Formats: sequence, structure tokens, C-alpha cells
Amino acid sequence: MAEASPAAITILVDADACPVKDEVYRVAARHRIRVVIVANAFIAVPRDPLVERVIVPSGPDVADDWIAERAGPATIVVTADIPLAERVVQAGAAAIAPNGRAFDAGSIGMALAMRNLMTELRSAGHITSGPRPFSPKDRSAFLGALDRAVVRLKRRGFPA
Repeated sequence: MAEASPAAITILVDADACPVKDEVYRVAARHRIRVVIVANAFIAVPRDPLVERVIVPSGPDVADDWIAERAGPATIVVTADIPLAERVVQAGAAAIAPNGRAFDAGSIGMALAMRNLMTELRSAGHITSGPRPFSPKDRSAFLGALDRAVVRLKRRGFPA
């Protein structure tokens, strides 16, 4: 009996308000990797057979649920949503925030706890500012983190 071939590497993008879609397209094109842009409204994507657009119905966590259901060991998920990052890491996927922060089993718990603490502090009025603005340094960090994640999956035997 033949052994099943490993799943191909796929990048799933939580695309609503994602500032690094162009960077995802560049890295994916260089490595010839499939990209799925997931949103609850139309988002323009390049005309490329490796780039797919999925429009999910409106509603809380619909896009997150779609992504989490398809995440696995050959998947890289791009999201700023910490609870979604936790779900995909538990499914064995890599998760990367647009600022280049990579989440794994060892770091996701602390990230989720910090997110929850900040939410509580904001709701109590102790913190009134949000996250710092997205910067060119964040964009550069993201490009490096995404490229490292792709290379890591290729070394583990997942095909592009």
C-alpha cells in the first residue's frame, strides 16, 4: 500500500484589514505556494492560479471558523486575531501576525493572556490607546517571518 503524499503548503489569510496581503503574494509567488484570501466582502486579488479568494457570509467569527476548519500542519495562517491564532496553532498550523510575530504552542498562551488583560484594562478605562501604528519595520519583520515559516515547512517535507 502506497503512503499518502504530504499536503501542499497553503497560506490562509484572514484578509479583513490585513495590511500585508501584497507581501504574502510576493513570498507565495517566489515559493510557488497556494494562497487563500478569506474575507466577508469582496477583496481584489491578483490574477494568479495560485491565489484564491473566498468570500464567507457576514457574521461573528465566520471567516475565523472557515480558516480554523482548514488549518493543519502544512498551513500558514496570517492573522492579527489572537484567538484565531490559538485555534490554528492547536490544529498544528503556523500563525503569523502582520507585524511579523510568529505564534507557536509555546507562545500562544502568553499572547492570549496578554490580549485578555489589555481588553479588561481598556474596558475599565485604564488604557485608552490602541496598538501602535503599523510601520515599515513591521512589514519587513513580517516578510522575514513568512519566508522562515515557508522554508521550515519545506524542510519538514511539505511540498509547495
